[in-house]
Amino acid sequence: MDTTLLNDSGPSRADMDAAALEAITAIATPRARAPVKVEEPPKFDLDTYISNYTGRTRYDRLYLIGTCSPLLSTDALKAAIAEARTNKDVSRYERAVRALADVAPNDPDASLDAAWVQETNRYVQTQTERLEHELRGYKNNLIKESIRMGHEDLGNHHYQTGDLAAASKAYSRMRDYCTTPNHITSMLFKMVNVATERGDWMSVQSNVHRLRNSQSKPDDAAKNLSKISAASALSLMHQASYLEAANSFLSIPPDLGDNYNEVITPNDVAVYGGLCALASMNRDELQKNVLDSQTFRTFLELEPHIRRAIAFFCNFKFRQCLDILEAYRPDYLLDIHLQRHISKLYKYIRTKSIEQYMIPFSRVTLDSMAKIFAPTVVGGEARPTDISSPFVQELIGLIQDGVLNARIDLEKGLLVSNQIDLRAEVQRTTLESLREFNEEAHWRILHAAVLDAGLEVKAEKGEGPGPGKGGRFPRGSGRD
Repeated sequence: MDTTLLNDSGPSRADMDAAALEAITAIATPRARAPVKVEEPPKFDLDTYISNYTGRTRYDRLYLIGTCSPLLSTDALKAAIAEARTNKDVSRYERAVRALADVAPNDPDASLDAAWVQETNRYVQTQTERLEHELRGYKNNLIKESIRMGHEDLGNHHYQTGDLAAASKAYSRMRDYCTTPNHITSMLFKMVNVATERGDWMSVQSNVHRLRNSQSKPDDAAKNLSKISAASALSLMHQASYLEAANSFLSIPPDLGDNYNEVITPNDVAVYGGLCALASMNRDELQKNVLDSQTFRTFLELEPHIRRAIAFFCNFKFRQCLDILEAYRPDYLLDIHLQRHISKLYKYIRTKSIEQYMIPFSRVTLDSMAKIFAPTVVGGEARPTDISSPFVQELIGLIQDGVLNARIDLEKGLLVSNQIDLRAEVQRTTLESLREFNEEAHWRILHAAVLDAGLEVKAEKGEGPGPGKGGRFPRGSGRD
């Protein structure tokens, strides 16, 4: 019998786990930051874009777009208000109304519907009391399945009303009452969804690890594999482990489809996986693991511009690759998961492009590099060969950080590599091999001539090797 049922005065193991989870989340969750303003128009259509998502992420994405894009702010916030009114999270509705009042104060939706707020709060309070009363009754009856369902219903209620801390506690308390692998899997996925919305990526990774080790049936495990891989990849990306995240995105089975639209869509997998791979893999790995991948090709077909950018990078066409990424920067800055990582990912991709561009050359002119990596600087006030040029300052920073093993010759306008000239090294090694071959051939020919002339000195019987005793010529030996 579980001690939770016999002694309600002390905390249960599930309560202690929930308290620990809440403490960790308080540390892991980043502070709210000022919204990023995206002045450029995005390429996506708002209605088509948001129709791909379900659940609470619909509101999150609409609210982010509404607060970051002046061009779409009114439409996105009005849609966010409509989305909030279909649920019972009053705080979300109030936050969207305040945001709309800032950008469109005369809009009818910018005024708070006090009657709806009061009615919804009353309904939420009533439902909370009812579910807690039912749960206490289940505990008194000592039926584990009823208790598990009571915690699940209470967790779902808290999650829908926006009380994510209470939802985490309720779901974690289900653990002691799960009797089948399917119950455990369902509980862990709910905890992953809550942790994802809270931004507690360490908790997401922990629960993903438990999902991988759950004793589910092979058929059920295969169905959940795509969702588990997607949650793991998203967590790794938010922890800035871009190479591991890329490998996780690339390993997601193509059957993900619409099964996880409350968190991530196949289009997101293509974009997140492609950008993480570009930022962390070399050209050979990109060709093999991304472009030639049979599984990831299904996702890339949904976002062909990502496939083109990767193909351009693999073919040393860095200007075209960077142009594609810059064209889609506004879209990615309006993505709820990419916004805080896009500047870092783009910086890594640009740095890798400069590194790859320098590999075949021992020296290259700054003008030719600027035409590829800083075309807007050419012809401007700051010339690419001037030390005050942003592009030259970028190169200086890469050299100081040890990323580029090179030096800048401002007088001649050159970037000179300090690495060993591979062509000269191959030539030197070849000439050394020829010299050694000629020397060995000379001694072999000389030895053959000595043998042919009968000048070989043979050791006497009973003596050691070499000419005579101790390697000396014996007396009376004929030496000319």
